[in-house]
Amino acid sequence: MRPHKTPTCLTAVFMVLFMCYPILSFSSETASKDTFLEPYSAVYSTIWKKGISLKVEGKQTLTKQNNDQWKFVFSADSMIASLDESSTFHVKNHQIIPIKYQYRSSALGKKRTATLTFDWDNNLVRNDVKDKPWNLAINPQTLDKLSIQLQVRQDLKLGKSEFDYQIADGGYIKNWRFKRDKMETIDTKIGRLSAIKIIRTDNLEKGKKTSFWFVPSLDYLLVKLEHKEDGESYHLDIESVKQPL
Repeated sequence: MRPHKTPTCLTAVFMVLFMCYPILSFSSETASKDTFLEPYSAVYSTIWKKGISLKVEGKQTLTKQNNDQWKFVFSADSMIASLDESSTFHVKNHQIIPIKYQYRSSALGKKRTATLTFDWDNNLVRNDVKDKPWNLAINPQTLDKLSIQLQVRQDLKLGKSEFDYQIADGGYIKNWRFKRDKMETIDTKIGRLSAIKIIRTDNLEKGKKTSFWFVPSLDYLLVKLEHKEDGESYHLDIESVKQPL
């Protein structure tokens, strides 16, 4: 039996959401296309509006493990909710290969947990949700909903302009699609920056509009996100970044 989808308002606020990256001293012209992203720690703030406004701060970190694995972690806290997500993965030929995704949230006294373990020998992902494990068949290059953030950045480094991904989430395989738009100059907490605007295209027919701004000179750091739908909106903005850890 497949579990119900488990997002909270806090999850939606950060969507994760998408992405982050550290301040580096090189530009996209000198960045090597043969390397993955550098380890970093970044802080974002989000304002979610739906009748009331809620401001939340979240932190993401990317670290290289001793066994050639990577770990991507996101955490956020407010007075009424908390969220912790992590993705452990390998990288091969610029492609993220997830190993394990873990999710924990607490909102208004309700706690939810989920663990996805990827079995690439059998092209399956094991879902452990509410202590009721089950398996889902997956295709090669399937991602979890956290590691996709890093795959978008890596694909931008490779010069791609359209993006189509399969995500294991909520008991289903979902297609998330994005399109590169235009360059814009925006003001942020870390300075005035020239950024590539990216638009999510798979949910436009549902009346949803989600845009992201990535900075090539900072190795495609996500510095801004905007989402709007049915009187609801949220904005994500970069507060600070550190590299290396």
